[in-house]
Amino acid sequence: MSPATGTATGTNTTPGSAGATEPAPAASPAASPATSATSSAPPGVSTSHVRRVASPTVQVRRAVRRLPYLLVKGATKSAAIVALLLLWETAPRLGLVDRTFLPPFGEVARAWWGLAADGQLADNARASLVRSFSGFGLAVAVAVPLGLLIGWYRPVADLLGPLLEVFRNTAALALLPVFVLLLGIGETSKISIVVYACTWPILLNTISAVRNVDPTLLKLAKSMDLSAPRLFQKVILPSSIPVIFTGIRLAGAASILVLVAAEMIGAKAGLGYLINASQYNFAIPQMYAGILTISAIGVVFNQFLVAAERRLSSWRVPAGG
Repeated sequence: MSPATGTATGTNTTPGSAGATEPAPAASPAASPATSATSSAPPGVSTSHVRRVASPTVQVRRAVRRLPYLLVKGATKSAAIVALLLLWETAPRLGLVDRTFLPPFGEVARAWWGLAADGQLADNARASLVRSFSGFGLAVAVAVPLGLLIGWYRPVADLLGPLLEVFRNTAALALLPVFVLLLGIGETSKISIVVYACTWPILLNTISAVRNVDPTLLKLAKSMDLSAPRLFQKVILPSSIPVIFTGIRLAGAASILVLVAAEMIGAKAGLGYLINASQYNFAIPQMYAGILTISAIGVVFNQFLVAAERRLSSWRVPAGG
């Protein structure tokens, strides 16, 4: 028997023979935590159940490892606000400003809690939010399709361009007396002024978004013989979403600011009415409580719009990616 043959058949010899060689176990890489947890599963317990148990544990460990980073990030973002509140609290108490006109933050917080406890804050905030969101929603429903139409079709832009230039430079609050005269001092005039104020940021940003779509994308899409509706659906609209949402976020801020100014004239409910009535009654802490409520609503609304923008433009590649 040749050495090669003996080597090949050595594994088939009897266990007691001197030339017998046992087959070496296959080298396996280091077992992962999931594999070790699966291999050590007790009898009668399925491996899928072990994986389901181990997965939350891994997530908890990752969350614990990220906790210091999240704490540092949160402290960095809130440092300026905390410093402002501390300055607000200490400046009136130290006599740097007249606490009659700028009470300490602690007094404002107690006044806010008092308004919230007796229901005044909730009633006025509800009235303002209904008006603001109604006008904002109508503005989005009108301005986005109109902006897409004007930006996509040049004849429509040439027809409506001069009219848009006239009204875009007219401040909404300057037209408030006109809205009151034509529509009265009820809900219609207040919602209409919000619609007018919100329309222009959305409309102008939508027109700009459609006109500034990457020409390379348009050429590639046209080379694939896409029809006009498909080209608009697959290229124009997705590319325009980030700029459109910039206008929507500006309109969201305008919807609250303009409404507060409108509620100071002829309104019987709303945060603007609360601020104005507190000023007339010299209830300064309640006035600042209303202002803080408006700021908080604006921040929450803006974060909601940012989340919606990320959801609708998830196809975008991050700058660092």
